[in-house]
Amino acid sequence: MTIQRYLGKISGPLLDRIDIHVEVPAVPYKELRDGATTESSAQIRARVEQARTVQRTRGFHNSRMPSRLIRKLCVLNDAGERTLEMAVRKLGLSARAHDRVLKVARTIADLDHADTIAARHIAEAVQYRSLDRNYWT
Repeated sequence: MTIQRYLGKISGPLLDRIDIHVEVPAVPYKELRDGATTESSAQIRARVEQARTVQRTRGFHNSRMPSRLIRKLCVLNDAGERTLEMAVRKLGLSARAHDRVLKVARTIADLDHADTIAARHIAEAVQYRSLDRNYWT
């Protein structure tokens, strides 16, 4: 209830301007102790640098993508289109939130070395809008 009361003080248009908002739960003890192999920081850094290089070749990083170019540069495959439509309808996303989701999905696709945005990229981008999903709607 405390989070909902606090969020009640934040306007929807202000929240729309935040690209990524996630809740980070505590990691369970067993996960901290298991020896599962994960991607190293160096590997992650290399993927991020490669994605940023791709973005620079477009002339700007995705977060700075002009609104007039979003439809041209954020090309969705059919499943991605359906997933985005469902998310917009279900969450009641504004036009601004829609564009933010597309920019984040474009970044996820860049990290995945994908030319088009797929359903999984949209789904992950929508997951990063937890305040829209959990508290705002």
